[in-house]
Amino acid sequence: MKHRDVALAVLVSAVWGVNFVVIHVGLDSMSPLLFCALRFAVAALPAVLLVGRPKAPWRWVIATGVALGVVKFSLLFAGMAAGLPSGLSALVLQSQVVFTLVFAVVLLRDRPGRRRLAGVALSGAGIVLIASQLGLDRPLGAFLLVVAAGAAWGLANIAMRKAKATDMLNFMVWVSAVATPPLVALTLAVDGPAEVWHTLRGLDLTAVGAIAYIAYLSTLFGFGVWGRLIARYDAGTVAPFAALAPVFAIVSSALLLGEHIHWYDAAGGAAIIGGVLLGAVRVRRGPQPPEPPVPAVDPGSRTVAGTAA
Repeated sequence: MKHRDVALAVLVSAVWGVNFVVIHVGLDSMSPLLFCALRFAVAALPAVLLVGRPKAPWRWVIATGVALGVVKFSLLFAGMAAGLPSGLSALVLQSQVVFTLVFAVVLLRDRPGRRRLAGVALSGAGIVLIASQLGLDRPLGAFLLVVAAGAAWGLANIAMRKAKATDMLNFMVWVSAVATPPLVALTLAVDGPAEVWHTLRGLDLTAVGAIAYIAYLSTLFGFGVWGRLIARYDAGTVAPFAALAPVFAIVSSALLLGEHIHWYDAAGGAAIIGGVLLGAVRVRRGPQPPEPPVPAVDPGSRTVAGTAA
């Protein structure tokens, strides 16, 4: 990758990592469902009028909107509101790696390679280590909500894979548009119209800034740049940079929110991120011994490149 594109990939990972601090700040002013609904409503409008029609099949846009927008983020926001620290939430959310593998095997009949299985096992061990240290400052219910968010993300990954979106910005704008109506309905049903109106009238600049950050920077800018990088290179080259997001989340949470980093969080986080990288990074092997000539191939120039497990 070019240095400029590496810098962009790291920047997007930083934006996604700091996003957890911003969510924490936004949840001080509004309920998880209202915050989630505003996030996708702002991301969808007026962008949905500018990006044109969806460039992926409607059924997968809707499936991703429900799994990612409605279920995953509602559960994540609820888990953080229930007391799971921001940095820890970013790590636990990576349980999506395990769920994505399970759903891919069950629903798509995938046959994961050894490296990918080893990566999932390593990530799973990290999640178990973190779970073993749950207590008053990290409630079990909040932890389970974020794990459930990881499961929803795993389903969303399957839907996104089936969608085969060629324009990620267009795709995410329409996903946001699909997610907005059910989120608004859920917010009104759970919070009540009077409470929603009272909260909206009382939003200050900090709350508005939090909504703008997660709608414009995290959603539109982040996925727009990410999609362009994947189109320019490939998913196996770009995807590992996403493992930096939990690192940025932990560091920014420690610096801006005063969250403590315990040894078991660091060890569990290293295992989770290591597992993600082990399953995502392509391994290139060196030149192989000469093989019998093959038509239309120069044996002297052949190298065998490993594929992502």
